[in-house]
Amino acid sequence: MTGPLLLGVRHHGPGSARAVRAALDAASPAAVLIEGPPEGDALLALAADEQMRPPVALLAHAVDDPGRAAFWPLAVFSPEWVAIRWALEREVPVRFIDLPAAHSLALAAEEEKEDSSDADPDRDADQKLLPDAVAADPEWDAVPGGETLVVAPDAKSVDPEWDAVPDAGVRIDPIAVLAETAGYDDPERWWEDVVEHRGSGSRAGPKGRAEDDPRAPFAALGEAMTALREMYGHGGHDRDLAREAHMRIQLRAARKEFGDDVAVVCGAWHVPALAGKTTLAADKALLKGLPKVRTEMTWVPWTHRRLARHSGYGAGIDSPGWYGHLFGAPDRPVERWMTKVARLLRDEDRMVSPAHVIEAVRLADTLAAMRGRPLAGLTETTDAVRAVMCDGSDVPLDLIRDRLIVGDVLGEVPDAAPAVPLQRDLSRLQRSLRLKPEALERELELDLRKETDAAKSRLLHRLKLLGVGWGELVMGRGSTGTFRESWRLRWEPELFVKVAEAGVWGTTVLSAATAKAENQAVAATALAEVTELAEQCLLAELPGALPVVMRALADRAALDADVGHLAQALPALARSLRYGDVRSTDTAALGEVAAGLAERICVGLPPACTGLDADGAAEMRGHLDGVHTAIGLLPAAQELSGRWGSVLHRLAGRDTVPGVIRGRAARLLLDDGRLEEAEASRLMGLALSPGTAPTEAAAWIEGFVGGASGGGMLLVHDERLLGLVDAWLTGVPADAFTDVLPLLRRTFSAYESGVRRTLGELVRRGPSAAPGEMRAESTVPGFGPGLDEERADAVLPLLRLLLGTQHADDNDRVDNDLVGVGR
Repeated sequence: MTGPLLLGVRHHGPGSARAVRAALDAASPAAVLIEGPPEGDALLALAADEQMRPPVALLAHAVDDPGRAAFWPLAVFSPEWVAIRWALEREVPVRFIDLPAAHSLALAAEEEKEDSSDADPDRDADQKLLPDAVAADPEWDAVPGGETLVVAPDAKSVDPEWDAVPDAGVRIDPIAVLAETAGYDDPERWWEDVVEHRGSGSRAGPKGRAEDDPRAPFAALGEAMTALREMYGHGGHDRDLAREAHMRIQLRAARKEFGDDVAVVCGAWHVPALAGKTTLAADKALLKGLPKVRTEMTWVPWTHRRLARHSGYGAGIDSPGWYGHLFGAPDRPVERWMTKVARLLRDEDRMVSPAHVIEAVRLADTLAAMRGRPLAGLTETTDAVRAVMCDGSDVPLDLIRDRLIVGDVLGEVPDAAPAVPLQRDLSRLQRSLRLKPEALERELELDLRKETDAAKSRLLHRLKLLGVGWGELVMGRGSTGTFRESWRLRWEPELFVKVAEAGVWGTTVLSAATAKAENQAVAATALAEVTELAEQCLLAELPGALPVVMRALADRAALDADVGHLAQALPALARSLRYGDVRSTDTAALGEVAAGLAERICVGLPPACTGLDADGAAEMRGHLDGVHTAIGLLPAAQELSGRWGSVLHRLAGRDTVPGVIRGRAARLLLDDGRLEEAEASRLMGLALSPGTAPTEAAAWIEGFVGGASGGGMLLVHDERLLGLVDAWLTGVPADAFTDVLPLLRRTFSAYESGVRRTLGELVRRGPSAAPGEMRAESTVPGFGPGLDEERADAVLPLLRLLLGTQHADDNDRVDNDLVGVGR
C-alpha cells in the first residue's frame, strides 16, 4: 500500500462485502477504520464472541433520555461487519471514525425542536417525519444502498431525518445519476449488476470480463463519486460536512500511528471527502460548537424484517434474505435459491418437483440474458418462480417474500454485552421461564392454574404496563378473565429502547412495574384511568402498588359525580375482582369500592338517562350493558340484584328515557326472567304504537333486539313479538321509512345469516292464527303440524340429569326416554 485504501461501499450489500474482504486480503493493512460511532470501539471485541450472531446493531441512547436512541444495524453481508471480523481474526487494530453518537443524538434533538417549532399546528401528528428514536446516520437508516440524497425541496425524503433541503436546490441521488449515465432506468438494478452480483457466479464482470485487481472496483467508484461531488458538493446534506471532518481527523491520527497502510471502509459518497486535501484547523472549525449529550452504547439483536423497513428503525433493504443468500452461497446462487424456494413450497404442501427447480433456473437465466444482466437477480428469479412453481399466482409469492426474501432471522449478542439492569433482569426471567424472544410472531396459550404459565402471564402484563409491548392479549380458547390467556408474541429490536427507557422506574421488572403503577395512580385524573390501572395491577400481580392504587381509586370515586364515568369504571372493577379470584389475590377492599360505585349508579342512572340526544343515548346504552354484566360479577351481586332490577323497570317504563335505552332495559329484564313475555309484548306494543315517532320506535327495537345478544333468536321463537315488529314496519309511512331504515339495517345486519333467513321465512308465511298457537300445517321441512307433547315430555328426565336436579326414578327412565326422543 502506498496510501490509505479507501473502500467506498454500500452499507448493506453482499457484493460490497465480498469486495471489501478481497481487498483487505490483498492489501493486508496495518489498521482498519470503519464508518461508525467511536463510542462503539470498546464493544468491537465482542464481535469475535461465539455468541454473537448477526444481524445485530449498535444501540446508542442518551443517558438522561433513553427514549432518544440511534441504531447502527449490521448483517452478515454488511461490509462493515466483514471488515470488523477480518481485523479481529488477524488481530489488526480496528476503530470507528464517524461523528460520535453524543453529537449525533444532540443534533437530532435540535433538528426535532426546529421541526416542531416550524410545523403547521394543524398538521396531523402521524405525518411527523422525525421518529422518536432516530438513526444517527441517514445512510445507515433508510436509504437502499446507503448512497442517499433523493428528491427536490418540496418532496418528502425517504430519509426520516431530513425534512427539507437547506441551501440546496436539489438533493441528488448519486447512484441514480450513475445508473442513468450507464443507460439504466433503475438505479437498484444498475448497482446490483455492477457491484452486488460481482463474485456471485456471474458470467462476467460489468465490462464483459472478470476483474483481476480486487481494489480496482473501489478506485473506479471513487472516481465516479469524485466527479459527482465536484458537480453537486455535499448534495444537500449539511451534517455530512461535520461527519466527514471528524473522519478526516481520525484518519490523520491513524496515519500518524500506523503509517499509510490504513484501510477505510465507508459509504462511497464520502470517499472524495476523505481523499481531498484539507487542514486540521479547518476540520476542527467545522466541529466547533457541536451540541453533545451523555450516551451509553451496547450491542442488541436485530432482525431481517427490521432491515427491510425504510423508515424509523429500519435499514432500507428490500430483500435481506436474498442478500444473505447471495453472500453465503459458495457457488451457483440461483440454483441454490430455487432449491430453497422449492423446499418452502413443499413444506406448505404444494406440488413442486426437481423438474420445477430445473425449469425455473433455466427461465431465470434466460430472462437475465434477455435483459442484459450478468446474473439472474431477484426480479428474474421471482418471475421464474411465479411462472414455474406458482402457476402464475402471486399468492404463494407472498409466503416466499415473507419467509425467504425478507425472513425472520433474529440475531444474538453475548451475555457480556453492556445492558441496563432492567434488561439483565428481563433476560434472566426469559431464560428461567423459557420464554425466548423471537422475531417470528407466535401464539402462546397459558393456563393460569399452572405456576409456570402464571409466571409468564405476570411477566407479560408487567412489561405491558411498562410500555414494553412484547405480547398482546388476543382471543383464544379461553377468554380474558378465566383460567386461560392467549398471547400473541413478537420481539422487535426497538423494544430494547423501551426497556432502557423503562429502566428509570427500577432495576427489576417487578420494582419498575410497581413504581410506574404507583406514579400513574397518583397522576391519574379520571376515575376510569384508575380502575383500568387497578385491573392491570391485579393481572401483573403487583401487591406493592395496590394500596396506592386503591387509595387513588377511593378518592376519585368519591369526587366523581358523573354517572357515565361511574358506569364506565364499574366493569373494569368487576373484571379486576374476577382476576383476583383467578390469581388468589385479596380483593376485599376493591369489592367494597365496587359495591359503593354500583349503589351510586343505581341512584343516579335513571335521572342521567333523560334528555339525551342520539349519540348520548347510544353511549349510555353501552354503559347499561356494562353495568348489568358487572353487577352479576360482584361479590354483593345478590344484594344489588333487586335494586338493579328496580332501576331497569323504571327505565323501561319512563317515556322521557330514549327509546334505545327503554328497549334495552326491557330486554335485560326479559333475559333475567324479571319480565313476563306478555308484559314484554305490551311494552313493545306501546313503543310501536301509531302515536310514537317512527325513529323513536326504531330506536326501541334496536335496544330490544339489536346487537349480537340473541335478539334474532328471540324473534324467531316468539312470534307475538315478531308479529308486532312486522305490523309496525308495514305501517311506517313512506316519508318516514327512509329515516328509520338505517336503524333497522344496523339492527338486523348483526344477526347471523341463518337467523335472518328464518325470520324471512316466518314473515313470508304470515302470522299465526292466534298468539302462542302453532299452525295447523307446517311448511318447514322436518317439522310436524303440531306439538307432540308426549315426545316433548320425554326430554325432561334427561334435562334434569344434566342439570343435577333429577328425581330418584329418573335414572331408570333415561335410557327409555332417549329411545323415545330418537323416534
